Amino acid sequence: MTPRQLIRNVLAGLFVASLATPRLLALQIGSRPAAEWIPHLEDPQRVAGLKIDEVVQIIGVKPGMVVADIGSGSGVFTRPFAKAAGPTGKAIAVDIDSALLSYVSERAAKEGVRNIETHLAVPDDAKLSGPIVDVAFFHDVLHHIEHSDVYMKNLAKYIKPDGRIVIIERAAHAGQHGLSEDDPNAAMHQAMHGNTQGTMEYHGQQVEMSSERQKVDAMLAAAGFYPAQESDLFGADKFFVIYSRKKN
Repeated sequence: MTPRQLIRNVLAGLFVASLATPRLLALQIGSRPAAEWIPHLEDPQRVAGLKIDEVVQIIGVKPGMVVADIGSGSGVFTRPFAKAAGPTGKAIAVDIDSALLSYVSERAAKEGVRNIETHLAVPDDAKLSGPIVDVAFFHDVLHHIEHSDVYMKNLAKYIKPDGRIVIIERAAHAGQHGLSEDDPNAAMHQAMHGNTQGTMEYHGQQVEMSSERQKVDAMLAAAGFYPAQESDLFGADKFFVIYSRKKN
């Protein structure tokens, strides 16, 4: 094989590999059917640990607001957001898994909740119309989005001028000791990924399911959003930050 042929074969291999590279979120969710995820997402012990009522209160969801629950899963946050937004507002469940969104719709109908909408997104874009959103909410989702910088810039188009982005995310340093026993996702992670280290296998390597706060701040700034409020509701292992377009 000549050097030129070798280079050509290597480049061809890299190209094919790039086409086969999956999105992190698609890898995690798509590797198992929604029916397997829902019991874990809706587990009462997990839901209690999410401190949903406190989160809704800290964010300040009020009647008439539009809340986009990004990576909504089974809708454990979507339903309380809809209740807080009232009949003049709404909650939009945004996900890339249509089966999970079907569950959200079916449960809303069963419970008589009329102000929940579901929206099938793509990995790099929520694909909403805008600007209509008062609050875009991420809970333990950001680290799954491969091109999160692109996602945030696209998301900014759908948010009202005075709208906010809320991020609750496992801090990168927490990976040094794995998921604590009181982490609401610990049992689910053990069941679905076989460990409580807060990692998942990606291209043969264990990837941390967490984010660095400094990098998140920089990414949000590039999209035009800056830290406006912080909460220590989840302690040092998670950061809970509300971003707005106004610099403090």
